[in-house]
Amino acid sequence: MSGLYWSVTFLDLVNSLEKLNKDDIVAYLKRNQHSSGGFSPCDGHDPHLLYSLSAIQIAVTFDVLNEIECDKLIDYIVALQKEDGSFAGDCWGEIDTRFSFCAVAALSLLKALDRIDQEKAVSFVISCMNYDGGFGCLPGTESHAGQIYCCVGFLSILNRLHMINVDLLGWWLSERQLPSGGLNGRPEKLQDVCYSWWVIASLKMIGKLEWIDMEKLRDYIISCQDEETGGFSDRPGNMPDPFHTLFAFTGLSLIKSYPEKIKEVNPVFCMPQYVIDRIGVKPQLL
Repeated sequence: MSGLYWSVTFLDLVNSLEKLNKDDIVAYLKRNQHSSGGFSPCDGHDPHLLYSLSAIQIAVTFDVLNEIECDKLIDYIVALQKEDGSFAGDCWGEIDTRFSFCAVAALSLLKALDRIDQEKAVSFVISCMNYDGGFGCLPGTESHAGQIYCCVGFLSILNRLHMINVDLLGWWLSERQLPSGGLNGRPEKLQDVCYSWWVIASLKMIGKLEWIDMEKLRDYIISCQDEETGGFSDRPGNMPDPFHTLFAFTGLSLIKSYPEKIKEVNPVFCMPQYVIDRIGVKPQLL
């Protein structure tokens, strides 16, 4: 399901969505929605919040929410909230700030944010903030760019960005740029083109995008394109895949490279901005 979302979003951003068969995609969505309301990643697997968000993003992009059972899906997501405000990913109970983001992003797209305890949800995410301004997956865990994107996006959707120390967080995020121009997810790690999304989207949401060298980042992203297939990999010379291809292009969109070829992407939902405008969702940006 997430692989389909990455492909749908990429193709829409480069004006090629018509290359996919809409009827086949709707059939796939309907086939993988369970009686609980949640979506599984593929046939024969259990439902999970991660894939439920991907399914919603696909349905919203194609404007086919009427084809899935939204009321049951909303009930499924709401039931995953725990007493402390956190969200489990599925019935097995793993807790992670990723799931807090997935829950509010999904409910925002479904216009059902009023169904959860927002104050408890915010309290849990804020409890995962660290001394360096970043966020981890649970209270007391290491800051990571992917988790930061999830927590900042969560707070953006709920209009709580004022609770972040944006200068401290902006410093931590800008320190992720390496001499190659690429970005890593945490200190002492290698650069990876996917952080062109997680880091840059976070900087965009808090109004600190100019704190990195966008020209060097652009050059690094372009160096990750495979000359034979056209896809993008994590680092130059590695195998390309849809995940890194999408996040290479969303990074390029955010730094406004090749605007004549790549549509504007929303930094919170990782969907084309025109889609977010069409449904009237307005996350907070600083």
